[in-house]
Amino acid sequence: MRKWFVCLGLAGAVSACGLEAGYQVDSGTFGNATLNNVQMMNGERSYAQTLADRFAREVPTQINFAFDSAQLDAAAQQTLTLQADWIRQFPEVRFRVYGHTDAVGSAGYNKSLGMRRAQAVVSYFASQGISRSRLEAVVSYGETQPLVQTSDRERRNRRTVTQVSGFVDKHQNILDGKYAQVIYREYIKSAEPKTSIKIETSSSAFEQ
Repeated sequence: MRKWFVCLGLAGAVSACGLEAGYQVDSGTFGNATLNNVQMMNGERSYAQTLADRFAREVPTQINFAFDSAQLDAAAQQTLTLQADWIRQFPEVRFRVYGHTDAVGSAGYNKSLGMRRAQAVVSYFASQGISRSRLEAVVSYGETQPLVQTSDRERRNRRTVTQVSGFVDKHQNILDGKYAQVIYREYIKSAEPKTSIKIETSSSAFEQ
């Protein structure tokens, strides 16, 4: 009986503070992993969407350009290198690049400029060893989807965005129990040494 009163007293104290018991334990993400697994199995959440969310979470998805330019500056190349490193981990996945411009200039010119920017990104990915067959037809939105509503020059609107778009044909059914193989492959690859150093001795050479 005494234990019952103690529990009631604690519950009353928490209630008096306007807080629910356990509120500090759950930060809002508790159970999300289980929910995600259930949604994957029943088809509510596709593997492609899961990878798209992960890509957007783990690497910057967009780069910016100078006015009236499709040239990749040093900052853009650094971001694209991070994207390329991520893309190489998943040879089953295809990506799409979207080009955007600010509102300065005609709609027709900006649509062409947006396409040139998207094509510049695809060419950079190809230089990083990513097959163009995995990069779906680039898309230009020109000036139609600004991040900042202005008719003036705006660097934030001059951008490309890289997104997961689907799978290469031979891997359309990767969801049927094979995702673990992809994760395992990625895990093993992450443990491989980046470089090898040769140490010479009087009789032989060893690699470390």
